[in-house]
Amino acid sequence: MAAVMASMLLVSAAHAAPDAGSAKLLKSTADHSKFKELKQAFNSGPEVTKACLSCHTEAAKQIQKTEHWNWEYKSPEGQLLGKRHVINNFCTSITSNEADCAACHIGYGFKDEKFDFSAQVNVDCLVCHDTTGKYKKPIGFAGNPVTKDTEFPPGSGKIIKAVDLQAIAQHVGKSSRTTCGACHFYGGGGDGVKHGDLDSSLEAPEKALDVHMDAEGNNFVCDTCHDTQGHQVPGSRYAPTAQDKGEAHVRGKHYSTSPTTCQACHGQAPHKKIAKLNDHTDKVACQTCHIPKFARGGVPTKMSWDWSTSGKRGPDGKPLVTKNADAYEVYNGKKGDFVLAENVIPQYIWFNGKVKYTLRGDKIEASNQPVHINSFEGSASDGKSLIWPVKVFHGKQAYDPVNKTLVVTHLAGEDDTAYWENLNWKKAVAAGMASVNAPFSGKVDFIATDSTWPITHMVAPAKDALHCQDCHAAGGRLEKVPGIYIPGRVSDHNRWLDTAGWAIAALTLLGVLGHGLGRVVVSKRKH
Repeated sequence: MAAVMASMLLVSAAHAAPDAGSAKLLKSTADHSKFKELKQAFNSGPEVTKACLSCHTEAAKQIQKTEHWNWEYKSPEGQLLGKRHVINNFCTSITSNEADCAACHIGYGFKDEKFDFSAQVNVDCLVCHDTTGKYKKPIGFAGNPVTKDTEFPPGSGKIIKAVDLQAIAQHVGKSSRTTCGACHFYGGGGDGVKHGDLDSSLEAPEKALDVHMDAEGNNFVCDTCHDTQGHQVPGSRYAPTAQDKGEAHVRGKHYSTSPTTCQACHGQAPHKKIAKLNDHTDKVACQTCHIPKFARGGVPTKMSWDWSTSGKRGPDGKPLVTKNADAYEVYNGKKGDFVLAENVIPQYIWFNGKVKYTLRGDKIEASNQPVHINSFEGSASDGKSLIWPVKVFHGKQAYDPVNKTLVVTHLAGEDDTAYWENLNWKKAVAAGMASVNAPFSGKVDFIATDSTWPITHMVAPAKDALHCQDCHAAGGRLEKVPGIYIPGRVSDHNRWLDTAGWAIAALTLLGVLGHGLGRVVVSKRKH
């Protein structure tokens, strides 16, 4: 009854005449600064979580069933995936580098394989629910916030300022583009590096950048589409929904597929003014036309990373760093060469939602073709695929040429085997492979790889979507997509058919001209 009365008072206040002296109403129904459990000094993250769980009794249990927490996912095909198992071609692996990588884990104290995933107090509530913008989890602290000013790295003279956990805990709220983006915008080692369609420009984007997240318009936050229930966040790159044949639905009602799809809101016939465009939805993903380019918010994305060129040092003996005209790194002695790009036209492929990964221990034969870190499956004839836009990222990374496997590399840490400390590949790979009890021959070579990333954010306004000629023309965007006839593209031209068509057109023109000339002659004779 008290809750109902409070709700009625809020509604009444919202519709009452403005009172210049009245306090601004909170969007939340709870003011956490008034909770006695939060009116205390906190010396660690787990202490905050313990206080949170005194009210939110089931939250940690829910979190511990998610991919966000476990960093692993078992695919329908039986592959055990996730950050703890997949080797990528960015920073290669979190394994043996947990103390750094866990800055983006929703937990505290994840520094090695001994981390207790079952301890509820290890769950980090603040990383998703901070509204102050002051909560930080620095790299190198195993996912822990710094609660007192700390020199790091030791002896460097650099001080990491402490965060006020009490003030942050008293101002928690719903997740936002900023809290989600704190990890997802910066995946792969920097702003915009990995995905191409996720970067800091989406914290407060204009309509031209993203019609849904437009800060002055629709102002969607991440969970508007990633409609979360019990902390389970739908929409995973390990199991994406490539084709959704369901109808548009009302939020809160049961839906048979992921609420993150375009069809979940727009249905199967979204084009009202030009109905002909609806004929494309059975073959072409919405994103293909409505995301004409990615990395177009002013933040470049990384398109390739060559680890084999790392190791160079400058005149001062430190790893060499080279920047481009826009002050972005294009070479780092610790990491190698990069290629950055903005306003990138995606590549286009058939995709049916199935993704196969190259896993640690899989045998790899060196060849002229790159190793696919992941392979998007699909074809024009399987009845499950659509033409999707993707970012294809190219890498060159460490490889064991004797065992013929990709390797785990110990990159980060304050020890002499970490690559970023000593620039010695053999030491770093030996330490990394030992951490997963995997064989290492003692030899290191480098192998070309690629990985594929679906493009699904940065949706442009309708006026900026692709036009017919972007695809239905010689050299159009879908020129290399196999298995489908597209009028206008070079690969679908037939010389004999084109000749016959032009001949028919010419004869038709001659017939029209002849008929017109005849009418003129007859008309003159009558007069």
